[in-house]
Amino acid sequence: MEKSNSLVNTPIAIIIGAVLISISILISGGAVKIKGFADTAGTPSAIAPTAGDTAPIPEPSMGPATASLDDDPVIGDPNAPVTIIEFSDYECPFCKRHYDQTYSQLKTNYIDKGTVKLVFRDLPLSFHDPLATTAATAANCAREQGGDPSYWKLHGEYFKTTTSNGDGVTMDQLYNMANAIGINQAQFKTCIDSKKYADEIAKDLADANAAGATGTPSFIVAKSTGKEVTGKLLVGAQPYSVFQAEIDALLK
Repeated sequence: MEKSNSLVNTPIAIIIGAVLISISILISGGAVKIKGFADTAGTPSAIAPTAGDTAPIPEPSMGPATASLDDDPVIGDPNAPVTIIEFSDYECPFCKRHYDQTYSQLKTNYIDKGTVKLVFRDLPLSFHDPLATTAATAANCAREQGGDPSYWKLHGEYFKTTTSNGDGVTMDQLYNMANAIGINQAQFKTCIDSKKYADEIAKDLADANAAGATGTPSFIVAKSTGKEVTGKLLVGAQPYSVFQAEIDALLK
């Protein structure tokens, strides 16, 4: 598919952070393996199949892990007793799989009922760039205009639209998504072009690495304890039942 506009260049700090995390993942033998998705349900290498593929899912628990909520977007009751921190890549096909297959159940059964809040943190990996980082920037730019509600609207539209693996949307599609949810396109484009959220995204990358996130998506499911939580680390596009078991245990 031919791109209608050139993609935004990725800031050097984000490239370095993504490369370091990718290297650490490969060395650890975690969710990303050099042969691609055949070994894992985490983020694939550049030669991995597309999001529609079925694949073995890794063992769900690699915890415990600790991470900050930072000042990142939240959906759900701020006082919910359980917190899920998601480290994710907008161009990862298995992050899309999580959105398509699991997120809606979590939202209906826990988030909308006030028992879970979800915090989304960015983990764009180098082999999905520059689009993965551009998408993370765009979501933050939408939040700048309309707060968390606009962030989550663009978040949803992006995952519904992308075909993943680093070339899932065109820039025109991205601008049209923003327009569809009421975001001013001129301001949105200026925000993306300015790379103003480079430091924020780089911090998410560093925190994901510190937490031991070995692939995308990675989740920390924990009791809510303020701005930092410690809980079970789940790596990969785990089925809803895995989240359900962890959440219900914390709610007892």
